Amino acid sequence: MPHIEPLKPDEIRDPELLELIRRGAALGVPDALFPRILARVPAYAKALLRALLVSHAEGNVDHRLKEIIRVQLARTAGDPYFGGLRSARARQAGLDEEWIAAGSGKFESDPRFSAAEKWALRYAREMYLNAENIDAAFYAEGKRHYTEAQIMELGAFIAFHYGMQVFARTLGANPLQK
Repeated sequence: MPHIEPLKPDEIRDPELLELIRRGAALGVPDALFPRILARVPAYAKALLRALLVSHAEGNVDHRLKEIIRVQLARTAGDPYFGGLRSARARQAGLDEEWIAAGSGKFESDPRFSAAEKWALRYAREMYLNAENIDAAFYAEGKRHYTEAQIMELGAFIAFHYGMQVFARTLGANPLQK
């Protein structure tokens, strides 16, 4: 069990929070466990879940790429909870475990990934492992592939999801503990 006990589903009565939990469960990320832990503080839970869902499921960056990055970040953070979840939408769009594994591995030499995707995957990796490598030249390269708005979307997505994954790891959450 997680270090903080999740609320039971019938203990959550806030309609907006219930809808956010439903939306996350439909997407598959997050499942109901993490939101039920967060539900101990409903206002924060709603803000975090809204941000999580918007950053992952909306925007102008391909959802499959975001899903690969999300799993890469979970593996970097050592988080089995978010690392074990998969987006139903990304799966329906053709993303499979082989692509996800490649995005967490030697993606730089993998011909399946475009130059733009490789840059985004490097962005996710470098932000947490070698932040000093993200400089003006790095962003200039990114601008050859993405608009500045898309770069900000990716950066905010990376920062937010990595933080949530480190948090989930500290809670001892596991996707099998629904």
